[in-house]
Amino acid sequence: MSLESPTERSLLLGESDRDAHGAGRGSSSHIALRVGAAMYSFVMMGFFQSSLGVMLQPLSQHYSLSDLHVSLIFIAGPVGYVIGAQCSSRVHERCGQKGIAVLAPMLHLFGALAVAGHPSFVFVLGGLTAAALGAGLLDPSWCVWGASQSNANTVTGLLQGAFSVGAAAGPFLAGTVLPAWNRPWYDWYYALVAASVLELCTLLFAFRHENALKYREEKQPVGASTDVEGEPRAMLGYLATWLCALYLLAYVGTEAAISGWVVSFMIRQRDVAPSSASMASSGFWGGMAAGRFTLGIVTDRLGVELATLYYFLAAIALQLVFASVHTSLASITLMALIGFVMGPMFASGIVSLTRVLPARLHVPAVAFAVSAGQIGAALLPFGIGAFIDGLGIGLYPVVIVVLVMSTLMIWIPILRQRPTKSASHGCGNEEADEDDATTP
Repeated sequence: MSLESPTERSLLLGESDRDAHGAGRGSSSHIALRVGAAMYSFVMMGFFQSSLGVMLQPLSQHYSLSDLHVSLIFIAGPVGYVIGAQCSSRVHERCGQKGIAVLAPMLHLFGALAVAGHPSFVFVLGGLTAAALGAGLLDPSWCVWGASQSNANTVTGLLQGAFSVGAAAGPFLAGTVLPAWNRPWYDWYYALVAASVLELCTLLFAFRHENALKYREEKQPVGASTDVEGEPRAMLGYLATWLCALYLLAYVGTEAAISGWVVSFMIRQRDVAPSSASMASSGFWGGMAAGRFTLGIVTDRLGVELATLYYFLAAIALQLVFASVHTSLASITLMALIGFVMGPMFASGIVSLTRVLPARLHVPAVAFAVSAGQIGAALLPFGIGAFIDGLGIGLYPVVIVVLVMSTLMIWIPILRQRPTKSASHGCGNEEADEDDATTP
């Protein structure tokens, strides 16, 4: 059943006509508004994700949980994210981008309210799952939208940088500002309730004209080929797809494990005050934001494969120093440096995958690899929680070094993957180029 009435359809066509023939200045302002609104939603995703590490200690104390049980919060997030990502396309088809702009912030709002009320721990997990469900709707939706812009690299970089800024600010606000005001831990989620209301208003205003009809017309322009059956399965025939999926599983899981457990490690092992311990997590995400904004030039000069290899070696060296240094200032500084060199690693995996596979397989292959990353974000922090529950949190730095080295071992085979001609030159005679890629 169509969601647009004849009146809405005429209004949409009128709006499209104005966009085509009207004000270039107005069109630019509309794009800027949407970029700003999307960046704010990425900041919100950073708030929700990075503050989990700060909440480990207060949640454990409030609900009398073991390290193993409190680690369930690392499972709830990726489960919600994957479900949301799978539903994103259907929401677009039925409601357009406007549907994402309404539903995702509403899920953020519901999730924040559920946790702020500090009911039983089961309901807290449900709230965190709902918030992650909203992130799963937002992340791929705005990334695809950003990639469709004429200045796609700039827009995409702004979105990813905004996430890192939110991820850096979250631990500082939740772990430093609130305790300084003598506020309980759950007041942070009341703050997120207010921020989610603002997110809903800004996204709805910015994407108010992006309904289902407009989305379907843009997705399937006149004359476009619809013969895509079987395409998603073809990417599974490439070894590069599986290597990149395994790489992102390890990398994203390591990233989540570092930020998720470093606050507890600093408090329990190095006797650092909670406000100072939260700065370690903020430093990690702040360094990551700086790395994503600045290291692109280095990566372009050296090549993604070689540059990423250097980033790994630097990260391992810094982790070894972190394990041997015990002062709080040095630990926070080292966390920031570790985040800085690890910042470009996620994009490196995506870039390498798109260079190897034919262009027609980029979207399904990247979606598959990113989903594997979310699985890693659930499994590795949870696994560390189970590990330190039995052997003690003092082994946290050693486990992180092992995880980074393992991720490096997965990256090395990716260096040996040869690009297909169709991947190098875009669309072309892809059937003739299939043998140029390494397959399982």
